[in-house]
Amino acid sequence: MKKLSVGRKMFLSVMVIFAIYAFIFIAFEDYDRKHIFPFEESSDWHLLIFSIIVMIGLGVLLHRYARSMDARISREQADKENKMRRELTQNIAHELKTPVASILGYTETILEHPDMTEQMRTQFIERTQSQAKRLASLLQDISTLNRMDYATDMIKIEPVNVSHIVEDIIEDTALTVKHKGMKVDNRLPQDIIINGNQALIDSIFRNLIDNAINYAGDGTTITMKAQEKNDKWFFTFEDNGTGIADEHLSRIFERFYRIDKGRSRALGGTGLGLAIVKNAVVLHGGTIKALPATGGGLRFDFSLCK
Repeated sequence: MKKLSVGRKMFLSVMVIFAIYAFIFIAFEDYDRKHIFPFEESSDWHLLIFSIIVMIGLGVLLHRYARSMDARISREQADKENKMRRELTQNIAHELKTPVASILGYTETILEHPDMTEQMRTQFIERTQSQAKRLASLLQDISTLNRMDYATDMIKIEPVNVSHIVEDIIEDTALTVKHKGMKVDNRLPQDIIINGNQALIDSIFRNLIDNAINYAGDGTTITMKAQEKNDKWFFTFEDNGTGIADEHLSRIFERFYRIDKGRSRALGGTGLGLAIVKNAVVLHGGTIKALPATGGGLRFDFSLCK
């Protein structure tokens, strides 16, 4: 069923009000009557005809205004979407330029200096591989966001065990966590089942954990909790690290938004991790917000429909 536009809703609402008024007028002539009687005076008929003409005239004007309103809203939405696409394209081009330039620079150096030492050659190849991995990660994140934006009907939905996913992520990141002197306090109940997409739910927790590992600081603790209520699971993900300033909290879910651009790129971030988290949460019928954690650090409160 086609969704009614804003202008169409307004037009139908006003016409319903007029229809109710006409029914009351025809049925009772005025509010003092308690039964239906025929009109006794010609002025009553004249007033009824005049009211119908006025209603038709207003209906025509309202219909034209509704169409104009819909056209204006469509133009504004199109302009907004075009602006967002231009900004996104510019950001993607900017993010792609750095690893591509690095890869070209390293490979050109290797080709132009065939007499370089084996140690130096290996070092340049390792740097090239590192930038290639970053490029692949960026392209993968862009692909994930595009799939959530434009191909939601192609996303497979099935029962997903969130608890098992989180345990696997903790195991995958155990060496990095240990190296940085960090700790993961997993307080999630066993066998949290969500009817959703396994890859996207994995991306929610993996990006949150990666974000904390990269930016919370060495020696911090990551804590995860969850509570079931009605048809949703409510999750809390927090760390006791450095946190971020309040002015950044409302923007950290924006695509390519970086608090510290140089530091983010140095750590290999694509600037899309938290945008993926938010989109994946919304796609699963939930909401998410970022706020300062008690005693410092950063906290995420989000929900997922069962």
